[in-house]
Amino acid sequence: MISKAKISEIKKLAQKKFREESGLFIVEGTKSVTDLLLSQLVVEEVFATSHWLAAHPLPQSIRCAEVSPGELERMSCLTTPQEVLATVRIPHFDPNTIDDRDAVIALDGIRDPGNLGTIIRTADWFGFKQVVCSPDCVEFTNPKTIQATMGSFCRMRVFSTDLPDFLKEKNCSILGTFMNGEPIETVKFNRNDILVIGNESNGISRAVEALVSRRIHIPSFATSPTHAESLNASIAASVVMYQYRLRIQ
Repeated sequence: MISKAKISEIKKLAQKKFREESGLFIVEGTKSVTDLLLSQLVVEEVFATSHWLAAHPLPQSIRCAEVSPGELERMSCLTTPQEVLATVRIPHFDPNTIDDRDAVIALDGIRDPGNLGTIIRTADWFGFKQVVCSPDCVEFTNPKTIQATMGSFCRMRVFSTDLPDFLKEKNCSILGTFMNGEPIETVKFNRNDILVIGNESNGISRAVEALVSRRIHIPSFATSPTHAESLNASIAASVVMYQYRLRIQ
C-alpha cells in the first residue's frame, strides 16, 4: 500500500518544476528500468506490481515498493501504464569533461521531447556517447523524452550548456545541417567532429550558424513540386550520424 501523498509526489515529476526541485525524474517500463538498473545512475526507488517483482528480482540495495496496477496507473505518465516505475536522481555532466577526441552531437533548440529521445536513442545505436544540448532544448529528463530513448539515456552523457560559448572553445570541425551546403554523401568526416542539428521549425540559430565551419545538406529526391519542405529533426540527425559512420576518416 502506498500513500496518496506519495502518489501525488511522484505524479508531479511529470512537470519540469518539480523535477528541478526534487532532483528526480521518472523512468517507466521493463526495458528502460532494466537498462537503468545496469547503469551508473542512482535509483531512488522502484515501484512495481507483484507480478513484475516475481519475474524481476531486485538487488537488496534497491529501495522497492510493491504497488497495485491502480496505484501505478495513478502515478504513471503513460496513457497505458506498464508494470514498473522508478524514480532516479538527475545526473549532471560537466561540459568541461567532454572528450574532445570523440565526436559530439550538438542540439540547437530541439523542443519536441519525442525528437530528443529519438536522437539520443539513435546516437546510442551509432556509437555516439556525447550529446550537448543548448539551454532552450527540452530537458532530457522529460518523461516523453525518456520513453522515446527506450533505455538509451542510461548509456549517454547528455550535457546542457550555452552552445555558442561551447563551440567557440573547440578546435575541430563544426558541421551543421542546412537547406544548402555540401551534399552529405560527398562529405568526409573527422573522428572529433561536432555535428549540429537545429530547431524543428527554425533550424540552426544565427549565433551557432556563425560558428559552423562546414555546411552540409541532405538532398531531397522528391519529384513533386509540392514535396516536404524539410526533414524531421530526429530523421535528419539519423542520416547525419549514419553518414558520419560511413565516411569517418
